[in-house]
Amino acid sequence: MAPAGRASRRAAAVAAVVLVADQLTKALVRDSIALGDRRHLLPGVTLVHAQNSGIAFSLFTRSEVGVIAVAAIILAAVLTYFALHREQRWIWLACGLIVGGALGNLLDRLRVGMVTDFIKLPDWPAFNLADASITFGVVTLLWVVGRGGAATRPA
Repeated sequence: MAPAGRASRRAAAVAAVVLVADQLTKALVRDSIALGDRRHLLPGVTLVHAQNSGIAFSLFTRSEVGVIAVAAIILAAVLTYFALHREQRWIWLACGLIVGGALGNLLDRLRVGMVTDFIKLPDWPAFNLADASITFGVVTLLWVVGRGGAATRPA
């Protein structure tokens, strides 16, 4: 099997796992924690039930069209980069994490107009698995791009 085809399947599998895990955890939070309530999980980690109508740290709140447009542009850019660089080592992981997280939050926005956040760390806004996946995906993408030509064999 060609490395590009394998990379696409890997990216799709990662995106699917992220999307399912994100939607399941958000549903569990909505069903078990009242909006605004908190439950201490571990030292420094609290489960909360919060709703976010914006993106990244509540930017663009009350602008559903703007949030969806920004997400669509970013998704298009990530997918275009992936299509042009599928041979780069680990690019499939970065793309799968970003796309899965973006689709998880986008699905919430389309369904209910906002995103459920539930992980709260000290001095940090609440977030969810999709947000964490996007963050780790961007870090991975920066690492892959930073490695440049040295990373052009399949992983």
